Amino acid sequence: MRSRDHAVYVISVAAELAGMHPQTLRIYERRGLVQPARTQGGNRRYSDIDIDRLRRISDLAGEGMNLEGIRRVMALEAELERLHAENQALRAIAADARADAERRPPRRDLVPLRQEITVFGGKRLGS
Repeated sequence: MRSRDHAVYVISVAAELAGMHPQTLRIYERRGLVQPARTQGGNRRYSDIDIDRLRRISDLAGEGMNLEGIRRVMALEAELERLHAENQALRAIAADARADAERRPPRRDLVPLRQEITVFGGKRLGS
């Protein structure tokens, strides 16, 4: 089974799958909304991920957004996805650290310090 990022569709097939005219795909490419792969001969090839992206562009355009707004929304969505993945990775690291700490025996070399609370302008309250 091929991966979703494997670029196999020619522009006419990609346009049909996305429900658009091939010229629209060229416009989106010029505006930086989609970057299809290129063959050695320079022909565009689109992946399933590109098709999903084109459908998302179409949805946003259908909601009345202009191309610059669509570009910004998609950049923010990509950043959100990146931050979500980073958050998940950090949560996994924290969970591993907690598990390691729970497996370790308690340290006996630590000595508690005497604690005091001083009320501003008042007396010391000792422990």
